[in-house]
Amino acid sequence: MSVGEYYYLRHMHKKHFHFIRKLQIATAMVAGIMIIGIAGFMLIEGYSLSESIYTTIIILSTVGLGVVHTLSDAGRWFVVGLIIISIGTFAYAISLITSYIMEGELQRYFKYKKVLKMISKIENHVIVCGFGRNGKQACDQLLAHNQTFVVIENGEKALHDLREQANYLFIEGDATRDEILQEAGIEKATALITTLPVDSSNVFVVLTARELNPELKIISRASEDTSERKLRRAGANNVIMPDKIGGTHMAALVTRPDVLELIDHITGRINIRLEEIQCNKLKQELKGKSLGELNIRNKTGASIIGYKNASGEYIINPGPDTLMQPDSKFFVLGSVEQIETLLQVLA
Repeated sequence: MSVGEYYYLRHMHKKHFHFIRKLQIATAMVAGIMIIGIAGFMLIEGYSLSESIYTTIIILSTVGLGVVHTLSDAGRWFVVGLIIISIGTFAYAISLITSYIMEGELQRYFKYKKVLKMISKIENHVIVCGFGRNGKQACDQLLAHNQTFVVIENGEKALHDLREQANYLFIEGDATRDEILQEAGIEKATALITTLPVDSSNVFVVLTARELNPELKIISRASEDTSERKLRRAGANNVIMPDKIGGTHMAALVTRPDVLELIDHITGRINIRLEEIQCNKLKQELKGKSLGELNIRNKTGASIIGYKNASGEYIINPGPDTLMQPDSKFFVLGSVEQIETLLQVLA
C-alpha cells in the first residue's frame, strides 16, 4: 500500500478507516475469546493445549461436535458463558461487514484503487488542486480542450461533486503533501493549477510542486495583493487574482462593453478556440519559414492574431514576413474544426 493510499484510507475516507478499526477490534475480541477458552479448559478441566484448542474451536464454530472429555459442572458453566460471548462477538463482526458492503463503501474503495491505477499510467497531464468555484471552471476549460487532468481535493462537499463527474480523475487528499502530489503524477505532469481558498496553502503547494518537478508550469490563485509576490518567489509562473479580474471586467463592461462582449463570446463558446502553436513542434520542413509561406488562412480558415518571439516580446497581428524562429510561438483564432485542421497541417 502506497503512502497516498494510506493517507486516503485514514484521513479522507473516514467510513473506511472506521470500518478497519472496528474490524480490528472484532478480530481482537475473537482472538481474546480463543485465548480465554483455551486457558479455561486447561485450568478448569485439565485439558492439554491441543485438546483445549480443539474444544474451543468446536464450541466457537458451533459445528455440533462433542467435547474431548466429559465436562464438570464448572466446565459446563464455562462453556455456556463462552458460547454467549462468542455469539455476540460473531454477530457484531458479521453485521459490520454486511453493512459495509451494503452501503457501497467496499465498491467505492476498489473504484478508488482503479482510479489510482489509471492515474499512474497517464503523462503530460494537468493537476488541479482544489475543486471550488475556480477549480471547477478550470476543469471545464481543460475538458473542453481535451486536456487530461487530475483533481486533488479533500473537502467532503467538493468530493461529492467530483464523484458525480464520470469523466474526472481525482485523488482524495491534501495537495500540500508530497505523497499526494506524487500520487497525482507530479513528475510526469506538464502543468499544475492550484485554486485553494487560502493563499498560504497555495504557496506551500507551489513550493512543493516546484521542488518535485522543476520544469512544471505552475498557475496559482491568490486572494491578497501581498500573496502574488510570495507565490512568484515560491515558483509560480502565473498568479491569478479572480476578485481583481472580476472587478476589472465589470468596469470594462461599462467603458468598453462591445469589446468585452466580443471577448466573452470568443472565450465562452466551446466551438471557438484561441490556440497557441509552438514553433519547435512544427514539422521539420516548416521550421524557419514565414507566416506568409505557411499560408494558414487559406489552408485552414483560422487567423493568426499574435506572435511571441524567443525573448518574450509579443507582436499583435504579425505580418506575413514574420519568421517561425526556435522557441517562439504564434496564436491562432478559429473554430474547433479549423484548429484541428491547422494542427494536422503543421504538426
